[in-house]
Amino acid sequence: MHDEFQSTQWSEVINAGRNSSPESRQALESLCRVYWFPLYAYARRRVPTVDEAQDVTQAFFADFLEKNSVASARPERGKFRAFLLASFKNFLSKYWEKKRTLKRGGGQTVLSLNFELADSQLRIEPTGGLTPDQLYDQQWVIALLGQILNRLKDEAEQNGKSDQFRELKGFIVGDHQESTYAQVAERLDMTEAAAKKSASRMRKRYRELLREEIARTVLGPEEVEDEIHNLFAVLNL
Repeated sequence: MHDEFQSTQWSEVINAGRNSSPESRQALESLCRVYWFPLYAYARRRVPTVDEAQDVTQAFFADFLEKNSVASARPERGKFRAFLLASFKNFLSKYWEKKRTLKRGGGQTVLSLNFELADSQLRIEPTGGLTPDQLYDQQWVIALLGQILNRLKDEAEQNGKSDQFRELKGFIVGDHQESTYAQVAERLDMTEAAAKKSASRMRKRYRELLREEIARTVLGPEEVEDEIHNLFAVLNL
């Protein structure tokens, strides 16, 4: 992720976007690279073929960034999640009218999108009877949590604690495959108490990163708690 994105929130992207600043464009591209997959999952449920879903997703981002569509953002669509989906729905309606002449993003590849990995993930993950909109929200949460875990991993590597991250991350995300703190402590050559303390610090940092990441996709800090509640509610659908 670009350094500029680390300190750029969605509200700043919107404001800067009205002046078409290079910094806004770079931050927006970074945001789109993190959260493009939920949009593709939505397309897979709305578009007849895989190839067409890939085409329309790539074409959307080419159009979205080229036309600086972020400048049209309104307060009532303050969450980046909602704005991106609304923009995509609008693009799809026009796409179906012009699909005979539309070429894969006009020949442009503005974002490097790993469709092969995305399709593999969509085949593995059960979607049940979710609507396209519900699937979009579900995949947004998955992308969000994956981004947070990647940031936590990067921090651990920078602090020389890659081994601790690898052994303890299961206790953070609830997937420790029946491993105990005692077993992990032995592998890390530390006491069980120390392993538990490290996991506790990691959980605290995970929660901090969660709030930071969500803060980047809403207009202000007052919306963070509401977005957390809304996003995690979709996991129970």
